[in-house]
Amino acid sequence: MLSFVAAGFSLGLSLIVAIGAQNLFVLRQGIRREHVLAVASVCALSDAVLIVAGVSGIGALLHAWPGLIEVVRCAGALFLLGYAGLAARRALRGGGDVLQVTPTSRPAGSEPARLMPVLLTCFALTWLNPHVYLDTVFLLGSVANTHGAAGRWWFAGGAAAASVAWFFSLALGTRYLGRWLSTSRAWRVLDGVIAVVMAAIAVSLVWPHD
Repeated sequence: MLSFVAAGFSLGLSLIVAIGAQNLFVLRQGIRREHVLAVASVCALSDAVLIVAGVSGIGALLHAWPGLIEVVRCAGALFLLGYAGLAARRALRGGGDVLQVTPTSRPAGSEPARLMPVLLTCFALTWLNPHVYLDTVFLLGSVANTHGAAGRWWFAGGAAAASVAWFFSLALGTRYLGRWLSTSRAWRVLDGVIAVVMAAIAVSLVWPHD
């Protein structure tokens, strides 16, 4: 039992730790200290749902309609390009945002983000990313089913636990970056990095693959 959980935890963690659009969004919300727990919960619960779907055999069903992944791929690329454009505009224009290092701080000069737009963005970054399906539904689902009828669910539980541990650690641990983000220039650099990475991910989604 524990070996199945450990195997699921290690593989799940190795797949989600890589920097991507979802992780960058969680990072930014954690730094801003806005709706942090809600964002981490959406990411972790979404992963859990997709892992369960993969273990249940949905991955095999999606293999029968490969065109569905292509639709998600294009939609995800367009969304990421739009988000990259917004981040690039913040990086170029700035806004006088600096982080006031207090337990409940957010960038000075900026309006607090409303919960619903933040959650919708988080959902889009999660569910419009085809890599999420490839990693959780196909890969984790396939590996889990190699552990037998009973072992696969322990494996899935370990993978879901890895997602919870990662996203909450990422969201809550970013408060230690407060000193570094105490200037407007630092925020512009962060947004510039976000813009470049998200644009690169968007291009990779539609770039021809061998």
